[in-house]
Amino acid sequence: MNQELIPESGIAGRYISTSKDETGSLSGIGFHDAEHFNFAFDIVDEIAKSKPEKLAMLHISKVGKERRITFGDMMKYSNQTANYLSYLGIKRGDRVMLIVKRHYQFWFLILALHKIGAIAVPASFLLNRKDFEYRFKAGKISAVVASGDGGITDEIDKAARSYDQLKAKIIVNGQKPGWESYNRSVKYFSPIFERGEDAPGGDDPMLMFFTSGTTSYPKMASHSYKYPLGHYITARYWHGIKENGLHFTISDTGWGKALWGKLYGQWLCEAAVFTYDYADFYAKEILNMIEKYKIKTFCAPPTVYRFLVHVDLSHYDLSSLTNVTTAGEALNPEIYRRFLKATGLPIKEGFGQTETTLLIGTLEGTEPRPGSMGKPSPQYDVHVLKPDGSECRTDEIGEICVATSKAVPNGLFLGYFQDETKTKEVWHDGFYHTGDTAYMDKDGYLWYVGRVDDIIKSAGYRVGPFEIENEIMRLPYVLECAATSIPDALRGQAIKASIVLADGIEASEALKKEIMKYLRGSLASYKRPKTIEFVSALPKTSSGKVRRTEIKEKDWDKGTKS
Repeated sequence: MNQELIPESGIAGRYISTSKDETGSLSGIGFHDAEHFNFAFDIVDEIAKSKPEKLAMLHISKVGKERRITFGDMMKYSNQTANYLSYLGIKRGDRVMLIVKRHYQFWFLILALHKIGAIAVPASFLLNRKDFEYRFKAGKISAVVASGDGGITDEIDKAARSYDQLKAKIIVNGQKPGWESYNRSVKYFSPIFERGEDAPGGDDPMLMFFTSGTTSYPKMASHSYKYPLGHYITARYWHGIKENGLHFTISDTGWGKALWGKLYGQWLCEAAVFTYDYADFYAKEILNMIEKYKIKTFCAPPTVYRFLVHVDLSHYDLSSLTNVTTAGEALNPEIYRRFLKATGLPIKEGFGQTETTLLIGTLEGTEPRPGSMGKPSPQYDVHVLKPDGSECRTDEIGEICVATSKAVPNGLFLGYFQDETKTKEVWHDGFYHTGDTAYMDKDGYLWYVGRVDDIIKSAGYRVGPFEIENEIMRLPYVLECAATSIPDALRGQAIKASIVLADGIEASEALKKEIMKYLRGSLASYKRPKTIEFVSALPKTSSGKVRRTEIKEKDWDKGTKS
C-alpha cells in the first residue's frame, strides 16, 4: 500500500510530488500545474530570486580556470542572451542549433532560447560539412551558435553554401568574418527579460535532438517544455542527488545525456553541476577532478568506466563519491565487478533514449544486479512485448515498449519533426516502441539484449549480442568488443566477434585460439562466435555508441559478393 503523495522540498515542490511504498522505494510521481511550465522561468529564475548566491555550476576550462556560476548569474546572463538573440531576429518557433562543446555559455544560451520560445537543437562538435548539410535541411534550422574552437565554424560555412535559411551565425569564444561575436556583443544587452502572458510553456515544442543514427540517418526527436520535469527521477532517484550536492556527468552538450546530467534534473533538485571543458579525454584527469573538487555523484557512459578500471584507482581519493551511474549502452558485468572491487561503489545502470527520459534504472531502494538495467521507472508504464503485441513471459526476450493509451508521460517525445510516417512506425496501437530488446526476470529486473536489428538468428536460435560480449569482456586483455552476424551457408547466420585489445597486447592466431577455447567453456554452442577479428577500433556514432550495423553491413556485403 502506497503512502500519500509526498511533496518534494524547494522550488520543484510546486510542480512535483512523489509517493513511496512501505519499503521507502519510489512508487509514483505526480505533477502540478505543468500546462504552463517553463524551466527557465519557473525553476532557474525562481531559485535566483530566493537564493541568488546559490551555486548552479562549477565550471573548469580546458586550461584549468575555475568559474563559480550562481543561479543569480544564470538568470542575469540568460536574460541578456535572450535580449541579444531577439535583437538578431531569433523568435519563437525558430530552430537554433547549438554546437558549443562544454563552454559555460551553453547554459546561458539554452535558457535564453527557452525564454524566447525558440527551439534549441543541440549538436555535436564532431560533425562535418555533410552532417551539417543534412541536419540544416532536415531540421529547417533558422540560426546556429558554434564554438570558435576546432574548425567547427569552417564546416558550418561549407554546409551553409547549399542552405540559405540561416538568419544568424553566432560564434562563441572567437571572432570570424560573417559571424556575430557572442562574447563581444552580449554584454551590451539588458539583464532584464520579462515573462509575457503568452510566454511559451507546457506542450509547446522546446527542444529537438538528433537521434544517434545507429541504424539509419538521424531523426529529430521533438520535446515539449514538460521534458525537464521528466528528469526529476533521473537526478533524484537514479543519480542520487541531494540539495547542495555537486554532480558530474561526462557528456558533450551536443547530446541528450548532457541534459540528463548537466541541467534539468540537477537544478530541479537545487544541486550544482560540475563541468570540465576538456579537449581530449584522459581517465587520470577525470579522476583528479573527482578527487580535487569532492564530486558527490558521477555519471558516465560504459566506455568511460572501461578506461577507468584500467587505471590503478588506489592512487586516487574517491571517498567523496556517494553514487555512480551509467547509461548510453549496456554495461558489461565484468566492468561492474572491477569498479566495485576497486572503489566499493556499485555502478547503477539506467536506460533511456533520445525520445525519452530515464525509462529503466537502478533507482534508490533497488539493489543493483550486475548486467541488469534495473527496474522500470514509476513515471513510465513499461512492457516487454512480442512482435505480435502480446506480453512476454518471464525471461522471454521482447521489445521494450511504453504504454500511452491512458496517458503520455512527461519526458516522452512529441514525435519526429515533420515526419509523421517515422513517428507512426514507433508509436502505434497505444504503445511507443523503443526498438530495443530485453527480458524481465521474476523479480522485475530488466536485462538488455540489443537493438531489434542487432538480434542474431543462428540455427533457429535468437541470440543477443550483449550476452556474448559480456563473456569476452571478462578477459583482462580485451578493451572492447562487438558481436554481430555474418552469412553462413549452413545456418543462415553465424556469429562474429570484433575485438579491440588493451594496450600492449599483440593480436595473433594463438590468441584467437585461446579466446575460442575460453568461450567453449562459458557459452552454449549456438552462442559461440564462428569468427574472431582483432580490430584497432569499433565503428561508433559521434555519441560513442557502437555501430554494430556498420560491421554487419560490411560483412554481409562481402558475403553476397563472394
